[in-house]
Amino acid sequence: MPAQDLDFQTSVFDKDYITLGDRREAIVRGGRHLFDRLPRAFDGVGQIGVIGWGPQGSAQAQNLRDSLDGAVRVTVGLRAGSPSFEAARAAGFSEADGTLGEMYEVIAGSDLVILLIADAAQAELHEQIFAALRPGTTLGLSHGFLLGHLTDLGEQFPAGVDVIAVCPKGMGKSVRALYVQGREVNGAGINASFAVQQDVTGHATDRALGWAVALGAPFTFQTTLHSEYLSDLSGERAILLAGVHGIVESLYRRFRDQGLTDEDAFRHSVESVTGPISRIISKDGLDGVYHRLNVTDRAVFADAYSAAYPVGLELTQEIYDEVASGNEIRSVVLAGKRLARFPMGKIDQADMWQVGAKVRADRVEADIPLDPFTAGVFCGVMMAQVDALIERGHPYSEIANESVIEAVDSLNPYMHARGVAYMVDNCSTTARLGSRKWAPRFDYLLTQRAYPSIDIEGETLDTTPFEGFEKHVIHPVLRVCAELRPSVDIFVE
Repeated sequence: MPAQDLDFQTSVFDKDYITLGDRREAIVRGGRHLFDRLPRAFDGVGQIGVIGWGPQGSAQAQNLRDSLDGAVRVTVGLRAGSPSFEAARAAGFSEADGTLGEMYEVIAGSDLVILLIADAAQAELHEQIFAALRPGTTLGLSHGFLLGHLTDLGEQFPAGVDVIAVCPKGMGKSVRALYVQGREVNGAGINASFAVQQDVTGHATDRALGWAVALGAPFTFQTTLHSEYLSDLSGERAILLAGVHGIVESLYRRFRDQGLTDEDAFRHSVESVTGPISRIISKDGLDGVYHRLNVTDRAVFADAYSAAYPVGLELTQEIYDEVASGNEIRSVVLAGKRLARFPMGKIDQADMWQVGAKVRADRVEADIPLDPFTAGVFCGVMMAQVDALIERGHPYSEIANESVIEAVDSLNPYMHARGVAYMVDNCSTTARLGSRKWAPRFDYLLTQRAYPSIDIEGETLDTTPFEGFEKHVIHPVLRVCAELRPSVDIFVE
């Protein structure tokens, strides 16, 4: 599809334009100095109902409450009997003051309903949720999964309500952690995209932007709900989660086979990706990693990149097609029906992740290697996702955030602190299902096709993929995005 030409009008916030590649995109810069504008953004909204207390629900409810500071009541809605009531109470929400209640009662009593329950639950309960919405109110989403499910069913959102989305480009724990850090550093937070699917009231855009600013987003860019779920679901099944999982497992075995100890194999694979490689990309971009290497290591990087890129492109294109066709959404809905009988087990008991726990316990950050082969593989797969999304016409801001920024500024720091296995075992159900399905594919193709093209004598490596690396459009795009980045890195307790 062609690149999307997006723009928006706001009467509350200041709109800036940035040039990304050959495109001009409108954004809103965030910051705590804008919090006094939030009552205007939410004009006519007496209550915001945050439905769900998962990672995003708990983070967003607390951020909204803290930012609005009583100007609009923020109420958490949970299913009757939910064990999350206790956690919500511990965070300061209460039935006594009307900030905690049963899910459908909160939906019926809210002017803006932010639906943050699990994707499978949204699919299962959407008819009852829609019935509880009052005409003229606003339904807010942080993911386009429900649109994909409705499209698959041939259904639509209720005609009499606004439908908006604000989608933080990071996990819920990052959304809260960086917001808390932002109390000391203005603007610290997680970038967000926003979309307006339906605007019945004429206030949809300002409410979406107010929501994003209240979450602490340093900058907010526009997308569509359709584009968001295509890029988001594809991204988490590629480089953001499944891809990095498959990459590090394949590299760990490869380094062990080459004679490294288990601990050193882990350092050269997982630690290198989640540590120095991610930190360099965060500040200096993908080409910043390459430029940090000496001449010999650059050659290693180029070969690894050339070998890994075709695998990354093939799989990302396949994943995208599965998402766009509805197959991936259907698989999540079907899996949700099986989970009571076949719950997802944890992966962190495998030998590799046990070694990783020991390595992290003894970690000296300065001793983690910037391995050129690992860097080439990781950057090759990451760039493949970038190119797949460019080919499908996504905005550069969305491509940069879904392919690069979310990985290095949100997900990978948590993987560095807790382990890749921790992330795979503790993210959303949709992401966990996607990782278990697609990570083995990345592992298999890298092991069976990419690495032999370098390691087997007589094989000829096609270096064409690397030829356009240094002049790729994503490098200046990331440099512009880096100028909007908060000055702090996320701190993981």
